[in-house]
Amino acid sequence: MKNLLVFFALCFFNIIYAQQHAFEISGVLTSEEDNLPLEAATVYLQRETDSTLITYTISNNKGAFTLENKTSDTQANLYVSFMGYNTYQKKVKLDQSKLDLGIIKLSSNTSELDAVLIKSQAPVTIKKDTLEFNVKSFKTKKDANIEDLLKELPGVEVGADGSIKINGKTVNKVLVNGKSFFGDDPTIATRNLSKDIIEKIQVSDTKTDSEAFAGEAGEGENKTVNLVIKKENNKGVFGRLAAGGGTDERYQLAGMYNQFNDDLRISALVGTNNINEPGFSYGEIDKMFGGRASYDTNSQIFNYDLEGVITSKNYGFNYVDDWGETVEASANYFGSNTQNENEIVSERENILPDSRYFTNSYSNSVQHADQHTIDSNFKFKIDSTLLITLKPQLRKINRTNMYRENQDSYDEDGAAINNSSSRSFTETDESEFQNNINITKRLGEKGSFLKLDVFYRTIQTDDENELENEVNILGETTETTTLNQLRETDNSDKTFIAAATYRLPLIEKVLFLDFGYGYRDNTKLNKRTTFDYNDDALEYEPTTNTAFNSDYEYANITSTPTASVEYKKEKWSTSLKTDYIFRTLENKDALRPEFDLKRHFNAAAVQYRLNYNGPKTRLGLRYNLTNDAPALNQLETFVDVTDPLDIVVGNPDLSPTDNHNFNIYFNKNNFQKGFGLNLYTYASIKNDAIVSKTTVNEDLVQVTTYENVNGNYNLYNNAGINKRVKIDSLKTLNIRVGISHSITRYINFTNDVKYASLINSVGPSLGLSFNWKDVMEFSTYYNVDFKHNSFDIDVFNTQEYTEHRLYINSTHYIAKKLEWSNSINYNYNPNIADGFEKSVWFWNSTLAYSVLKDQGSITLKAYDLLNQNNNSRRVINQNYIEDRQSTVLEQYFMLGFSWKFNTLGKAGEVGKSRGMIIRL
Repeated sequence: MKNLLVFFALCFFNIIYAQQHAFEISGVLTSEEDNLPLEAATVYLQRETDSTLITYTISNNKGAFTLENKTSDTQANLYVSFMGYNTYQKKVKLDQSKLDLGIIKLSSNTSELDAVLIKSQAPVTIKKDTLEFNVKSFKTKKDANIEDLLKELPGVEVGADGSIKINGKTVNKVLVNGKSFFGDDPTIATRNLSKDIIEKIQVSDTKTDSEAFAGEAGEGENKTVNLVIKKENNKGVFGRLAAGGGTDERYQLAGMYNQFNDDLRISALVGTNNINEPGFSYGEIDKMFGGRASYDTNSQIFNYDLEGVITSKNYGFNYVDDWGETVEASANYFGSNTQNENEIVSERENILPDSRYFTNSYSNSVQHADQHTIDSNFKFKIDSTLLITLKPQLRKINRTNMYRENQDSYDEDGAAINNSSSRSFTETDESEFQNNINITKRLGEKGSFLKLDVFYRTIQTDDENELENEVNILGETTETTTLNQLRETDNSDKTFIAAATYRLPLIEKVLFLDFGYGYRDNTKLNKRTTFDYNDDALEYEPTTNTAFNSDYEYANITSTPTASVEYKKEKWSTSLKTDYIFRTLENKDALRPEFDLKRHFNAAAVQYRLNYNGPKTRLGLRYNLTNDAPALNQLETFVDVTDPLDIVVGNPDLSPTDNHNFNIYFNKNNFQKGFGLNLYTYASIKNDAIVSKTTVNEDLVQVTTYENVNGNYNLYNNAGINKRVKIDSLKTLNIRVGISHSITRYINFTNDVKYASLINSVGPSLGLSFNWKDVMEFSTYYNVDFKHNSFDIDVFNTQEYTEHRLYINSTHYIAKKLEWSNSINYNYNPNIADGFEKSVWFWNSTLAYSVLKDQGSITLKAYDLLNQNNNSRRVINQNYIEDRQSTVLEQYFMLGFSWKFNTLGKAGEVGKSRGMIIRL
């Protein structure tokens, strides 16, 4: 019976596929007035029955185009759209394999340019440096959000965490009608806004407000997505409420409210859970909120191998409005309260030139963090030539950390050398205020401008640390060192930056010469007072050992004159910027005046850019020469004995490090054929790199200082090919093949022996995704990483390391209202030490059933269905090999319910929900 079903399924598939016939339509586009070829015009084909997009392409520099695809239609409507010209329309028959339309002349319509732009239905439009997608041209599942839509756009990749890449470039900003939406976290917009309210998606290089106003080009390294809301959908309210409870006392609650009234936007969100979700979540199918920016606990990374179990409470508020004709205002508030519990077990093999020793450790910690952040942006457009922006930000954090650790070290024969135990409780209060003021004045019509930037930031950190530590030196001569101390530390970090830039156009809007000057003062103050515990008096008393105390002021001051030249045409641009840095490093030590120092350094910095931006091809070349100063602890000869097993002393003769960074990228994307090629190369060479120089005595007590070395470098290469195969009108297959390669050379010292390690890593990958409209979505990604670590001295053995990773994600539309979603991750580490799990299958599964006319959803989620989740991993560097395993969230099952409401629409209403409009 099973074989018979498979046979009929294959026959049905072949019948559907056989109904498709290939076609090729070609032609050349020219302007009617002067017969010049029209490059970057959009040519697209739509079905007659429902105006569904069949295929599209972009004309080349000769105006030529070719439409290729397969369809069951016998005829369709052909359109040609180009900015400033009337849209061309023609009914074409598709009963022949090839159709040459010859020369197509487009008539100018410059007098109605704005109307043409608004009414154009082209799926893709290129407007100078902006790529625009017409949302209506791309079909998605019902109730799709922006993230679902982005997955359908050519050249767009959306990761499982919501991260977005367009033609290989990372999207770091998502705007709504040109304005921010909950700060800099793109996922809050992409996972909240419905596709139905969006008219266009615009993609451009990320620019600051000043760069956009002055007409400058962006760096080109990142992309900005602007979501253009339909005018009739820009009034009303929408949002969602959700709750879930499960086994093992797991829970999640979340809610979001949005109110749009033309320029006024007000949004609020709140969430709490104990399932390690990043910020705000509505389950595996409907991730309403993102949260990479709204949830920060010591920069935790949120994925399936997250260390520890986190309980969080999160809340936020967003306000955007225009104050009259000249002022735009936006403000965000985010608050979070988190608790992270974690245990770590590790085994480390430490490498010395003439021997090895081993360290086993166990630690557990409980961290609490309470964070509040307010950031705002005010833009004052005084007139068409003057823009003033203010970006004040305020952040307040309180953290507590209870930490315990036990550690044992032994030699190659298994003989114990030392052991230690420690316990600490730390409470930290940190406050930060910063403000960035920019004034941009355009001068004349040739592209000249004057810019002034002033930035100020102050960070005040106060912490109180209760520490108990015991170190036992074993062997023939035993020794025990104990500490029971209270350490109170006040840190202040202040930065002031002032910069001015003047642009002189040598050729109007083509060739520019920039002159600038920058001043930067970064001053750090540190004062630590230590108290020893008196067992007799049962209280802390000031320590008699001043080595545990500090009181210093460290300043890093630079003055930098700059000059640059920039040349830009429609597709090509290049620029060269040179800086000369006058740097002063000064330290004043109130406790130990003998450690005062003042040093002067002069250095050059260079920045070169070369860009080509064509309709289908992008090429970029970057070179940067930068100069980094050594940190105070690397310079000061004060002996830091805070950790008795790891003593640190600085080197006052250190020089700043020169960093030579070079990268080149090449992207070629054929929208029509669904083909993309991405190549990327990055190289970094460091002169006078600052590295640690460590000696280890027979008791395994480490003394570390620092030294400048030459010979450190890194080379990284990545190549990827994407191919989209349209099987028929309902089924699409995407194939991604890639390979990455890196070589890292690092100079190191151990026991005064200087040597170099060379880490060679190769990582091929393969990704497949299959979309069957209204039936299923399936994607899988496999990556294997081969690492080879070699040394230039014979006493070290070559190290080999391999890691396999497999990701599988699927969504099955079982019935009209029932969806089944699965996320499966597999990790295999064959080289990890015995006692640690070498492989793990991690499977999350969710069933979702739509109710209340698709406004509600009931979900059943199974987390870690196979109950195999662990966090075993191996870390290799030039000094050691470490295997470690930490606490993970264990298996649970959760039942949840979510309800969405929406009154956006032509009449301010969609469905039966009602909302109140607030006017300020």
